[in-house]
Amino acid sequence: MRYPFDIIENKWQKFWEENKVFKTDFNNIDKKLYTLVMFIYPSGAKLHIGHWYNYGPTDSWARFKKLQGYNVFEPMGYDAFGLPAENYAIKTGIHPFDSTMQNINDIRQQLKRMGCMYDWDAELMTCVPEYYKWNQWIFLQMYKKGLAYRKNAPVNWCPKDQTVLANEQVHDGACERCGTPVIQKNLYQWFFKITDYAEELLQGLDKINWPEKTKTMQRNWIGKSEGAEVIFKVDGSADEIRVFTTRPDTLFGVTYVVLAPEHPLVDKITNDKFRKVVEDYRDSIKSLTEIERTSTVKEKTGVPTGAFAINPVNGEKVPVWIADYALITYGTGAVMAVPAHDERDFEFATKFNLPIRKVILQDGTNENDELKSAFTEVGTMINSGKFNGLRSDEGIQKVIEYLEQNGFGKRKINYRLRDWLISRQRYWGTPIPIIHCPKCGEVPVDEKDLPVELPYDVDFQPGGESPLARNEKFINVKCPRCDTDAKRDPDTMDTFVDSSWYYLRYLNPRVSDAPFDVQLANKWTPVDMYVGGAEHATMHLLYARFVHKFLRDIGLVNSDEPFQTLVHQGTITNQGAKMSKSKGNVVNPDDFTSKYGSDVFRMYLMFMGPYDQGGDWSDKGISGVDRFVQRTYELFNQHKDLNKSTAAKEKYDIAILNDSEKKIYRKVNQTLKKFNEEIENIRFNTAIASLMELLNEMKNLESCNDEIKVYSLERFAFMLAPVAPHLGEECWQLLGKENSIYQEPVLFDIDKDALIEDTVNLAVQVNGKLRATIEVPLNSEQEAVKPIILADERVMKFVNGKQIVKEIFVKNKIYNIVVKEN
Repeated sequence: MRYPFDIIENKWQKFWEENKVFKTDFNNIDKKLYTLVMFIYPSGAKLHIGHWYNYGPTDSWARFKKLQGYNVFEPMGYDAFGLPAENYAIKTGIHPFDSTMQNINDIRQQLKRMGCMYDWDAELMTCVPEYYKWNQWIFLQMYKKGLAYRKNAPVNWCPKDQTVLANEQVHDGACERCGTPVIQKNLYQWFFKITDYAEELLQGLDKINWPEKTKTMQRNWIGKSEGAEVIFKVDGSADEIRVFTTRPDTLFGVTYVVLAPEHPLVDKITNDKFRKVVEDYRDSIKSLTEIERTSTVKEKTGVPTGAFAINPVNGEKVPVWIADYALITYGTGAVMAVPAHDERDFEFATKFNLPIRKVILQDGTNENDELKSAFTEVGTMINSGKFNGLRSDEGIQKVIEYLEQNGFGKRKINYRLRDWLISRQRYWGTPIPIIHCPKCGEVPVDEKDLPVELPYDVDFQPGGESPLARNEKFINVKCPRCDTDAKRDPDTMDTFVDSSWYYLRYLNPRVSDAPFDVQLANKWTPVDMYVGGAEHATMHLLYARFVHKFLRDIGLVNSDEPFQTLVHQGTITNQGAKMSKSKGNVVNPDDFTSKYGSDVFRMYLMFMGPYDQGGDWSDKGISGVDRFVQRTYELFNQHKDLNKSTAAKEKYDIAILNDSEKKIYRKVNQTLKKFNEEIENIRFNTAIASLMELLNEMKNLESCNDEIKVYSLERFAFMLAPVAPHLGEECWQLLGKENSIYQEPVLFDIDKDALIEDTVNLAVQVNGKLRATIEVPLNSEQEAVKPIILADERVMKFVNGKQIVKEIFVKNKIYNIVVKEN
């Protein structure tokens, strides 16, 4: 009979829900396991194949751990604020709240039909006041500690989405969401001071079990550099230019200094003769993004200011320029230019005919050799006064000591990491809990007045300012300190704030007097297994680590890291391209689940290849998985209720089993061992392949006694349960079991004795050509093997009537018979 997947899937989904089979007992922390997949952004009404590939296999791993006796917590929620819902509202006129809630309802039903074992009592969504109130509370705690601040800064502005983008959201000079070229714009923006945690974020990477590639991406993003801050006095002025350098050994080679065009000293030190040139240049680069300005392929531009700086190590006056490749957001916003030993400076100096002075000699070269490009490696110091002859590494330390002794500078560590820009000029997000008073300045909203609710009736069409600024009822408010007419902050928070702590809220999403249940958080976090895309390496995954450490510092969590183990799923492409509606290559999972059922589709996705690699979509092999499911269902139906009258032992003496029983018994234990190892290590494809091999062996089950049948089928059902959850439950019940397999999980022991083969397949050749593969007792000597071989018809038809000239025997491997005609 054909497997009725629709009936069986509905049956077990209803059973799981009604009996709360996957409700977590938070009081039991023995073998606790918090497994989590990055939550869904409900921008569309349907789950796509990427969601399936993320959630289905991860759920299978969690189910496997539950069968092993772990107390598993696997929740699900919705990352519900953000641009896509707002853009959809702008396009259709449907309010973001309405479309988001409808999408959540649809997606929830799809997730349940997928058969995931989520604890639905822990479901949360970030767009409701009960959640985002605590975004605001966390903001206020950071504000109290000086970690949330507002400043006027050049920011990445998307003209289409009409909002600010963090550096991490700009790819190749364009908005990551809509692809529009990004421009620079000066705006007052809110920042979280993540840079205060730079060193700890760096050191913490050594303590977590994450992919090395992801840890490397974070290390590079944080970008720790050790060097010195050097003070260049401005000639004829009391002003100073402070420069960070990792190569103080090259200080004697400085021939000019570069300031970022936005540097506050530019207006102050620019010579009147050069003022218009400087102003025109600053205007000309306003539209350039940081990525464009620092591009290695872009031609360098700049203008002189007419000012000069004094090199502290030799008293030399060098011109001060402004150039787009110097960024106010990196280091000090000033660069000491050493064109002989920096490629960027070399290109700039060559273009503008500035001096190039060699101060580091490359090994094997002469001082007078022509310099055709910058030498950036270490070497021997020359033209450097008393430091001549020192190797670069020693020279760096000696020069820093000299700077510190003479008050010219100091040893310093610099980080590439910038503070996290969190404000957005959009509607669909968490309102920032600050009031701007003309008398009192910035006034934080009192915690008792949280949440500052996002109003429903808002004109959210983009207009260059925050939509909330146009809502009079929302924006106008009395100052809580002096009762003067004031205004709320019109911006909303980056949605990465929402996702930076959501894993803590899952543990008790109904708690109303705190962002999360602190006692449960300290028992259940860090998350043991976290699964999500590698594209979040320098955004969500970094921000969550920062916020977790802040929450630790204010006494809310007792761990250092949010996610102990991290796994990245691969990407499913179609015809080599990422799936997208615009390309018309999206695969709809419903087309396959309606035909084959969710178990077949889940297994097929897991069977396609290594989980962390993904692959190109093809449905050519799904029928093979469907046949496996059909044959499995038939097998269990043939033996249903078998163990009502027969019970299997935990272990059998393999020596007393007949050949068929021995073969099945051994294969079951070998498969159980391999399956456990492969699932544990997220190698789903090979785990499923081992089940397919076992099913083929089950054809010999009828030659076994009932106890071995029960023994084998119970373990087969046990292995099916995580990868085909509905089928596994049904097969378990067909064996006469009354409860769900998850209500009475049994970790079947592997009989190690059965893993040891007592026979071997021997390759038999005649005149070097393979004629048969014959099973013989393990470690048999030639005298014992020869009669078995010569009794085999496949061999003898090439030997009969011929003279055996020679026999070559390699124990457990090969028997080669050399014959000739009589």
